[in-house]
Amino acid sequence: MKVINKFYPHALAIFGFVFVSLFYFYPVLQGKQIFQSDIAQYTGMAKEQNDFRALEHQEPYWTDAAFGGMPTYQLGAKYPHDYIGALDDAIRFLPRPADYLFLYFLGFYALLLVLKIDPLKAFLGAIAFGFSTYLIIILGVGHNAKAHAIGYMPLVIAGVLLVYQKKYVVGGLLTLFATALEINANHFQMTYYLLIFLLILSGYFSYLAFKNKELPTLFKSFGVLIGAGIVGIGANATSLLATAEYANFSTRGKSELTFNPDGSAHSGSSALSREYITEYSYGLAESFNLIAPRLFGGSNSENVGTDSKMYEFMLSKGVPENQAADFVSGMPTYWGDQPIVAAPAYIGAVVFFLAVLALFIDERKIKYVFLSGAFVALVLSWGKNFPILTDFFIDYVPMYDKFRAVSSIQVILELCFPVLAIMGFQSFFTLDRGDQLKGLTKAATLALGLVIVLFLSKGLFHFSGTSDTYYMESYGPEFVDALKMDRMSMYSADLLRSTFFILVIAAILWLFTKNKLAQKTAIILVGLFMISDLFFVAKRYVDAKDFISGREVAVPFQETPSDSEILKDTTHYRVFEVSGNFSSARASYFHKSIGGYHAAKPRRVQQLFDYQIAKNNMEVLNMLNVKYIIQTDKEGNEFPTINPNANGNAWFVHDVKLVNKANDEMKSLERFDTKLAAIFNIQIYGHKFKNARLKRNLDTTGTIHLDVYKPNYLKYTAETTKEGLAVFSEIYYEKGWNAYVDGELTEHFPVNYVLRAMMVPPGKHTIEFKFEPEVIKTGTILTLISYGIILLLVIGGIYFERKRTLKAKDSVE
Repeated sequence: MKVINKFYPHALAIFGFVFVSLFYFYPVLQGKQIFQSDIAQYTGMAKEQNDFRALEHQEPYWTDAAFGGMPTYQLGAKYPHDYIGALDDAIRFLPRPADYLFLYFLGFYALLLVLKIDPLKAFLGAIAFGFSTYLIIILGVGHNAKAHAIGYMPLVIAGVLLVYQKKYVVGGLLTLFATALEINANHFQMTYYLLIFLLILSGYFSYLAFKNKELPTLFKSFGVLIGAGIVGIGANATSLLATAEYANFSTRGKSELTFNPDGSAHSGSSALSREYITEYSYGLAESFNLIAPRLFGGSNSENVGTDSKMYEFMLSKGVPENQAADFVSGMPTYWGDQPIVAAPAYIGAVVFFLAVLALFIDERKIKYVFLSGAFVALVLSWGKNFPILTDFFIDYVPMYDKFRAVSSIQVILELCFPVLAIMGFQSFFTLDRGDQLKGLTKAATLALGLVIVLFLSKGLFHFSGTSDTYYMESYGPEFVDALKMDRMSMYSADLLRSTFFILVIAAILWLFTKNKLAQKTAIILVGLFMISDLFFVAKRYVDAKDFISGREVAVPFQETPSDSEILKDTTHYRVFEVSGNFSSARASYFHKSIGGYHAAKPRRVQQLFDYQIAKNNMEVLNMLNVKYIIQTDKEGNEFPTINPNANGNAWFVHDVKLVNKANDEMKSLERFDTKLAAIFNIQIYGHKFKNARLKRNLDTTGTIHLDVYKPNYLKYTAETTKEGLAVFSEIYYEKGWNAYVDGELTEHFPVNYVLRAMMVPPGKHTIEFKFEPEVIKTGTILTLISYGIILLLVIGGIYFERKRTLKAKDSVE
């Protein structure tokens, strides 16, 4: 009975999380799925991979459908013995995206329990965390990997806290599994930000250990955490090694070029420029969005309603009421510093007020860890608006320059503030009446004082957005004036809204101090207001209207007449969709495209686009075997054109141009006949490929044909009377592609900046390219070793915990 009573509240909480998750995303119960723009792009990118997997029952680990060819390591590749992935699937058993919302709730609930919050308040706090606007909107747009990683963040922190609380076995095992699950989520930027917070947390406990002269205990904790981290990483060895390998090949790796597409000097070694890294930087004043959602206009598409100035403006121009109402349902009211914002990062006025209350009344010093974490996240999210700190991190903090959208570090703040809020919420009910009133007065004064200052500061803001010049030119000054008036209305309305919530919560807690409300009633009322505050803001941005049929999600792109015409050609070729501007996966869904959509594109292919294709260098398209180009006429109608000069799948060249630098390779492509010659960087690759007998006046009378195409296997028949240099219209990727001539492993090497080439001996030969990545084999071995260690640790952990429990029981008796 004691066991039932112990676990009953937690079982009830988990059931509640399931119910709330399904209630919020109730269309999933009707078989509908949420339309996520990023997932639609992913579906296009992964189409060839998924089709191959279904047909061949194996992983290709390579796709030719995007960017001319790339590994699928970051496109949902499935690795052998991914038991952590199976565990993750079991935890996220609800239909998507309810599964991620459930994960938010579950992980945060566990963290609050470790912080000794009682189940009811932990339940309410978990719901509040899950409904933080940013956490909901990333589900709406399809940042699933990000949501996935955020969901496991609280669980990792909970495990680390348990270890520092000297619960080494339980804490160590929880840290191990939570770390493995966090890494398995495959969003390294979020995991990196979590590490920053864990450093702050470890710094706090290190300080306590030095102060209390408990260094052996500290080192023991470090040992447990390091061990758990290593094994957790080992459980994901295959994906980590594959990602690390691909990173050097991607836009996240170092660029070999020292000049920009416009010819100017490029001094940085990283392909991610400082401007690109900090493009999404939070404005300093914009930070107050955290407590008033539409202080800076909300999003780039807000429904301002029929009582807005914009609606009046449209009517004044003779627009029918129904058309005007439809028009104002998606207005660009956001006027902050970021290019695009789908929703404000709102943590809740109630959460903010309770967090302030915690700073005044909660006696646990760990509150300063969460306050510090929130502060560091906030100032780092300012990016280019706080260059002193941002530049330092980019220049000196390892790996920081590998990630863009610095504003997304606010996820740490969005985790820390709800923790502080629930700490304050719980502590309030443990104080005597006098201290309750003192704390309540101070918190209300500070929170409401801040709101009043923002009200009084309204005249200091211009309410002008970065795109207003465009709207001025397109629609006229009256349109922009109406837009500004609506922005001002939002500013005032949401400050009043936050004031209302703060006053209501303060009133409820005050009534409790006066014995006008029972404790449980007060707790439930505060919880309901806290959740409803966030719930209704989140509903503005992700609602039932965003759900469509499952078939529409599974098939996000419709075949056009251009696609149908091109698909009549059953040979192996590539397509370039001009309107996609190299950043759309639509063409990849139907064809072998040289474009695509990915956060880490193949670097050299991206550079080919920036330096050559964008400047209409058709010879580069020829060597990539771009046989069809999808264009758009003046009326916006799409049509395909055939490129008669495409080089084909492979060809023999007459000459070789030797260069010494990547710069020279790129510049040589500007005026170069790729059918007659190849460019080889002898300084970089000459010492690697000793058998590459590159010389002039090579024989080109031979023939070479592609007989078999699969994403991970290519078979050619070559026939030549003399030794020749064959160039293949396939992307060169050193780590995995092997070439075989008549079954014998044969050297192949890079030419023309991105392509493969090899010397072909005289006679008739079968040439095969097989994608055989060693990283998968190595990773699998390390993964299996790690799982063996995990099994031993779990068995040992159960044994020692059972032994400890029996010993404690005997000592009591």
